[in-house]
Amino acid sequence: MQIHHLRNATFVIEVNDKFILVDPMLGKKASMQAFTAVRFKPIKNPLVELPSNSAGILEKVTHCLITHLHPDHLDEEGIRFLKDKNIPVFCSINDVKALQKNELNIEKALDYWKKETFFDGIIIGIPAVHGYGPIAEQMGNVMGFYMEFLNEKSIYISSDTVYTDDVHKVLKELQPDISVLAGGSAQLDEGEPILMTMKDLIQFIQDSPHKIYANHLEALNHCPTTRIELKEAAKKHSLQHKVFIPDDGESILF
Repeated sequence: MQIHHLRNATFVIEVNDKFILVDPMLGKKASMQAFTAVRFKPIKNPLVELPSNSAGILEKVTHCLITHLHPDHLDEEGIRFLKDKNIPVFCSINDVKALQKNELNIEKALDYWKKETFFDGIIIGIPAVHGYGPIAEQMGNVMGFYMEFLNEKSIYISSDTVYTDDVHKVLKELQPDISVLAGGSAQLDEGEPILMTMKDLIQFIQDSPHKIYANHLEALNHCPTTRIELKEAAKKHSLQHKVFIPDDGESILF
């Protein structure tokens, strides 16, 4: 299995003969409004362009997973890409109607904790809670994904979530070979963080049985945690051997 990291939470899983795109935010730098105006500088998003090798990787895409509908996970350019290429999409049952309005090709809609066939393996939709406290309800539904493939690594995409009993259950009971961790500690102008704080990021890494791929970093104006900060925190807890924190455009072979 190889993971091609593009930007933020957008990446491609290359497994067997499939290239599975996750959460396509494909617009140009500064094509969206800032997500905060007070707590952090109101810089338009994304903060960076897609890497130069992204076109070649995207050309190979065969399928897509969408965890939720926030524009930093599915923007207008991402919708256009999926629609123009008629890419089969896997998503939450809660997002089907919205995605169909955009004329996307829904291959399969998943419910939480229900095991479904996925190529030569399985896929399970995992509950995600997008924030601490009351703000989570405002952020809407989010779905993570756990996948197993024939003769390949298993992978868990936590998506935009705080550390919950469901997250812990995946790590401890399903024992994924690779766990994808959204590491930006995003915050809006009001309320508690909407992604894991550094304390919970470290807890996630400690509880993960195998390797971590950390993303959702240094691409949005409301995500203060940097790659260096996460690397240093992991090193402080002697966890650096478990964590991969790729640069945009970097590929990781597992």
